[in-house]
Amino acid sequence: MADTSIRPFTIAIPEEDINDLRDRLARSRLPDQLIDSGWSYGTDTNYLAELLTYWQQEFDWRNQERQLNRFDQFVTDIDGLDIHFIHQRSPHPDATPLMITHGWPGSVVEFHKIIEPLVRPELHGGDISDAFHVIAPSLPGFAFSGKPSAPGYNPERMAHVLATLMQRLGYEQYGLQGGDWGAIINRLHAARYPERVIGLHSNFVLASAPSDPQVLEQTPDEELERRDARQAYMSNEAAYQQIQGSKPQTLGVGLNDSPAGLAAWIVEKFHGWSDLPSGNPEEKFSKDEMLTNISIYWFTQSITSSTRIYYENRTVPLSEPIGFVSVPTAGAIFPKELYLTPRLWAEQSYNIVRWTEMPRGGHFAALEEPGLLLDDIREFFRQLH
Repeated sequence: MADTSIRPFTIAIPEEDINDLRDRLARSRLPDQLIDSGWSYGTDTNYLAELLTYWQQEFDWRNQERQLNRFDQFVTDIDGLDIHFIHQRSPHPDATPLMITHGWPGSVVEFHKIIEPLVRPELHGGDISDAFHVIAPSLPGFAFSGKPSAPGYNPERMAHVLATLMQRLGYEQYGLQGGDWGAIINRLHAARYPERVIGLHSNFVLASAPSDPQVLEQTPDEELERRDARQAYMSNEAAYQQIQGSKPQTLGVGLNDSPAGLAAWIVEKFHGWSDLPSGNPEEKFSKDEMLTNISIYWFTQSITSSTRIYYENRTVPLSEPIGFVSVPTAGAIFPKELYLTPRLWAEQSYNIVRWTEMPRGGHFAALEEPGLLLDDIREFFRQLH
């Protein structure tokens, strides 16, 4: 019989792993860089050198570990893997269960600013009626969850794992929120378990072009232009998708062996996918926030297993088409998101009941613009109540 128990979990990285990281950082060998090229060829080596020096000499992992351990964490075996998750219950008995799901190169660290306001809204500008029980899992192959040892963990299989988790926690009905792969997995979750999901809130709404020519004609020109502009931008940003979707194991050798390489690979995404007026990642993210996320990938050696989701998504077909998602859905549209879908297109694929055009923000919404995201989550679920 499989062990279905739910076991408490505490993040506790061995001291020798921290010392090993510092030793490797001290031996970093960075490449040359063209004069005044900045981020145009990839990660700015000058910025990276500054970040790596901070990581080696000033970054306090133990403090970040304590900050993360203030959340209640657990693991449970699902599908032969230990699935790690934060389960922060609200003291308010009528709170709505809400699963918040990260993507790549993210982790539960992304949600550290919004968990407590969701759980205790009365302490953070909200009302008790806005309270949520928050469940924030680490996806299979990511961070503190187990690494699949066999192929097949595409987003659909992950959706089934997360639905099993919610069932095991005793939640018969609940909401879903997420971005990036989290949004893709949540869409499948809502499509496969519509009777369980009361609302789907997404800050990464993907939908194909509609087959109905009338819908295409009715789509506002400004939305089409905005979509095309983001598509054009991403044409020079998608090389990571190609290699992670075809040769993740080869890439993983370098990233798993070199903290400098890992930091360069991930911090480039914080730079390129965010709404940064002057192009400095620290306009929106502190060094500690970025390095805590990167450190989790490093200490858990999960960069290779996490990137395989791109390969599995390409090679493992869905059991059936997703079809129309009937669950009430909200789109929180941040202007510097990777891809922008016109509302009329989204309405062909989802039961859109709320659509919020955000004034600013990019891909890492919970970390970059937590206030905007939090307000929209609250407003959406108020609608559903």
